[in-house]
Amino acid sequence: MTESNQNAPLSLLATCPKGIEGLLHDELVALGATPGKTTVAGVYFTASQAIAYRVCLWSRLANRVILTLVRESMIDTAEQVRDVVARIAWTQHLAAGNTLAVDFHGRSEHIRHTRFGAQTVKDGVVDALQLAGQERPNVDTKTPHLRIYAHLHRMNLTIGLDLSGESLHRRGYRRDVGHAPLKENLAAALLVRAGWPERLKAGEPLIDPLCGAGTLLIEAAMMAADQAPNLNRERFGFHGWAGHDDAAWRELKREAEARASIGRKRCKAQLLGFDQSPAALTAAKSNAMRAGIPALISLHGQSLAQLTRPETLSAESGLLITNPPYGERLGELPELVRLYAQLGEKAKALFPGWTLAVFTGNPDLGHRLAMRAHKQYALKNGALDAKLLLMEIGGAEHSPEVSDAPRVSAENDAEPTTEERQETPQTSAPKGSDNAQMFANRLVKNQKRLKKWLKQSGETSYRIYDADMPEYALAVDRYGDRVHVQEYAAPSSVNPTQAQKRLYDALEVMPEALNVDASKIYIKRRERQTGSAQYQKRAASGERFEVQEGAARLWVNLRDYLDTGLFLDHRPVRRMLGEMASGKRFLNLFCYTATATVQAALGGASDSVSVDMSNTYLEWAKDNFTLNKLDTRLHRVVRDDCFRWLETANAEFDLIFMDPPTFSNSKKMRDTLDVQRDHPRLVELAMARLAPGGTLVFSNNQRRFKLDETLSEQFAVEDITGRSFDPDFQRRTNLHHVFLLRHKAS
Repeated sequence: MTESNQNAPLSLLATCPKGIEGLLHDELVALGATPGKTTVAGVYFTASQAIAYRVCLWSRLANRVILTLVRESMIDTAEQVRDVVARIAWTQHLAAGNTLAVDFHGRSEHIRHTRFGAQTVKDGVVDALQLAGQERPNVDTKTPHLRIYAHLHRMNLTIGLDLSGESLHRRGYRRDVGHAPLKENLAAALLVRAGWPERLKAGEPLIDPLCGAGTLLIEAAMMAADQAPNLNRERFGFHGWAGHDDAAWRELKREAEARASIGRKRCKAQLLGFDQSPAALTAAKSNAMRAGIPALISLHGQSLAQLTRPETLSAESGLLITNPPYGERLGELPELVRLYAQLGEKAKALFPGWTLAVFTGNPDLGHRLAMRAHKQYALKNGALDAKLLLMEIGGAEHSPEVSDAPRVSAENDAEPTTEERQETPQTSAPKGSDNAQMFANRLVKNQKRLKKWLKQSGETSYRIYDADMPEYALAVDRYGDRVHVQEYAAPSSVNPTQAQKRLYDALEVMPEALNVDASKIYIKRRERQTGSAQYQKRAASGERFEVQEGAARLWVNLRDYLDTGLFLDHRPVRRMLGEMASGKRFLNLFCYTATATVQAALGGASDSVSVDMSNTYLEWAKDNFTLNKLDTRLHRVVRDDCFRWLETANAEFDLIFMDPPTFSNSKKMRDTLDVQRDHPRLVELAMARLAPGGTLVFSNNQRRFKLDETLSEQFAVEDITGRSFDPDFQRRTNLHHVFLLRHKAS
């Protein structure tokens, strides 16, 4: 380029994360550019070449800076794209022997794949260069000399040069990103929205109580030190551009280096970060070192629960800013509900008069802070919708009341007792809303009611609560020092937001009410399952542990599957099978993890066969056998459809247990299974395998199940449902039905 061309205004586009376009517009003005039209995730602007370089170096918010070469409308076909590209004077932009890459965005009726679009643009470049007598360039997708930007949307085509090269959010300091990294330019946008530049001038401190790898702190420190965010970047996209002005670039960089050197020395800002993870703090220290500002940040190994106000911090106002985890998976909620509540409590107790800024992808969790946001900003964190909540911190005594919510209907619900309504939080259970307090009181009361039975029975796995209160449609089970929570899906008449708030209320008070760590609470949503859905993995943690039931030792997994591996309501049935099994040949149909077989074997069964279609659960069954030192030559598992197995089996058994699912349409079965419709055939097949004098124990969990009358005509039938519930399940005596069937005496 000639000197006059270098000073001529260039047409440019700066891209950014969605939601911060207005901030980018203002930043471009501050950097000397002239903004034009603002679009989704971008701002068009004009600037000299030197100002364009300044934007690449100094923009804290942009992703990319694109030099626009051409914008054409009514473009749809590949031929039209190629013709537009071929008319550009590419010899002014791509030097002979240099490589290129094309980033194509968008589509049209005829260009439906970005790879095809990129190939079409590359062909247009090759056509122009060859026509000008320049050799065909090579493509390098990783480190090209020139990166070409192409965007096709609603028949509008934009072709430009990417002056930034790699995305500008990659400052180069962050190699250890932690579990859920916040992009650097989004972190800078949060700081701007929270007023950090103005607070900095006023001498206010900044604290991140959950700092992780330190991105918010480092971006705040670079602002405080007047350090260009991309000062340490070795290469930009314009370095491989034929029109690059190296002298102008070197002058800009020298100026930025001088400003940073002076700024770091003059910086008096107090920047503190806290985290309980040693790995996160190590990453934060390394990142700060690479960013060149390690002395400006003070890092401390403290959990949120341990957080105290540093004695050196005397400021009456400041910024408490953080990006806590969001809980994208349901199972993460118990810890996070408590975390957000604790964050609000700590903010009010330690930093009254300050501002709290919380960036979250789950605004419902933000309500756990028990503080009113005076400003909210909708943003994107990658593909995830998120919000920045800004709250003025009052004292702990100024917490707003938590609003009440509609009831969630549930079967066999019971109203809270007068005693529960009158119990006070100081003596009975943890703090919460009025209804949450009643829920906590009910947990405490139920635990107390079961205390004598638990001491006598020695059981450590039991149900504490089962939708006792209409507002809280949950089943809460205890497995030693762990708690398993199942949320019954609310009916369509219930507002989902209110139902979720109720769930969060319950999770907040549960740890204290049950004296259990929030990290040991596991939650799942209970809905009607079809086919093998109840057996499918929800996670892949492999996190299982051992529980004791009578003499049996059993593996359970509270995280990975809808069910845990142990149906607690069937405990009395398993106990009965163990008492009946001495010297008997035992058959377990639809065996699941074969916990009933374990009890029968420990009760003295001579041998057993356990049948199920799931490889996963049969392997689990084998592990249960190994845990109890059972001889697998005598106690076998068989993978098969129980219908098919019964039709082809020729063995006899003295004791049979059959507990089929309510419904199944598994692909492994020949037909669907409906227990109400199909149980007569199942029972008849099982009775054909039952030896004279033997017993079939038939159970199912169809709430409205009715035994077919023809079975009572063929066999001696005894309904023992009423005797099949221990004290922890006596509130809902329709959870299952149990029958004993025997051959009638001849």
